Amino acid sequence: MTQTPIDPSTEAPPGAPAHWLDAEQQVAWRALLTGTSVLFDALGRDLEHGAGLSLNEYEVLVRLSEAPGRVLRMSVLAEELVHSRSRLTHTVSRMERAGLVSRCSSAQDGRGVDCMLTDAGMAQLEAAAPVHVASVRRRLVDVLSRDQLLALGAAYSQIDEEVRSHAG
Repeated sequence: MTQTPIDPSTEAPPGAPAHWLDAEQQVAWRALLTGTSVLFDALGRDLEHGAGLSLNEYEVLVRLSEAPGRVLRMSVLAEELVHSRSRLTHTVSRMERAGLVSRCSSAQDGRGVDCMLTDAGMAQLEAAAPVHVASVRRRLVDVLSRDQLLALGAAYSQIDEEVRSHAG
């Protein structure tokens, strides 16, 4: 994950008063912070207990399973997962020791490193997927109405697009 620089045009000038959130905005902001933390903690616990994988490990397996040849360059994988390269390297090292993935020099140019999903990793993903999907349904999808879920997805897509448009 690359750190997005702050756009100087959106910063308040030094000494300017902060543009504080109003009461409703503060409630919404805190609900988002707490809700996402509680949700991801619960999804992670369910996956760890039911399949022996962390949520980060599961997401690595998913992204690799969807890639052509089940291979992605580590830098692309880090960007897709919005992880720092060092965090991803640590996760992939643990997964490599478990035989779920393997790494090698990039077939494209030899300079980068590719990460490949092994057959054991694919089997682990196939075993974990029903556990994870049931957890996502129980903790998110079935809690919200269809309209709420779609609105949530649209809101987060808009946030993602806005943040990424100012990256780099």
